[in-house]
Amino acid sequence: MLGRNPAYVQQFIKRGSPRKLDDEDRKTLACFFGVDEQVLGGPANPVNDGMVEIPVLDVEASAGFGAVAASETAHTMFGFDERWLRHLTSAKSASLSIVGVKGDSMEPTLSDGDEVLVDASDHGSRLRDGIYVLRSDDTLVVKRIAIKPGGRQITIASDNPAYPTWHDMDRSEVHVVGRVIWFGRAL
Repeated sequence: MLGRNPAYVQQFIKRGSPRKLDDEDRKTLACFFGVDEQVLGGPANPVNDGMVEIPVLDVEASAGFGAVAASETAHTMFGFDERWLRHLTSAKSASLSIVGVKGDSMEPTLSDGDEVLVDASDHGSRLRDGIYVLRSDDTLVVKRIAIKPGGRQITIASDNPAYPTWHDMDRSEVHVVGRVIWFGRAL
C-alpha cells in the first residue's frame, strides 16, 4: 500500500526506526486504520488549513415547550474558517458548540431542524438582548431574551406569537447556556 519494503512499518513499531514516518505514509496509514495521525507519531496540533472544528452535540434545544437533554456528547464536528469565525466571535473554540433546534416556537427566525452555533462564554455579566439556549432542569430551550431597563429582570419570548412570553423574570433564576450566534439550515 505504501510502496515500501514490508519491514518499514514493522521496524518503526518494534525498533523505532525510522524515528518518524514520512508525512504521506503516516496520513495513508492513519486513514487506513481509522486513527488520528498522533497515534502514529504525528504532530500534536496537526495543520488544520485555517479551519476550526466545533463539536455538533447530540442534543436538541426545543423551540417549543422544552426538550429533555439526555446526552450532550459530540457526535461529529463541523469546520469553520478560522478568520470567518474570529469575525463572528472572539470566543475560544472550546466555548462553542452546535445544537439542533426542535419545534416551531422561534419561527420565522429559527425553524425545526436548524442547527445553531452556541457561544457558552456569552452569558452572565455579558448577557444582552438576543437569542439564547436556556436550561431548566433537564430541559433545553431556545428563546429570545430582552433585558429590562436596570438589568435585573429579563423577558423570555418566542418569536412565534402562538407561544407564551415570560415577563419580569429575575435573571439570576434563569440558567443561560449560551448565546446563539449563527444558524444553518438545509434547503
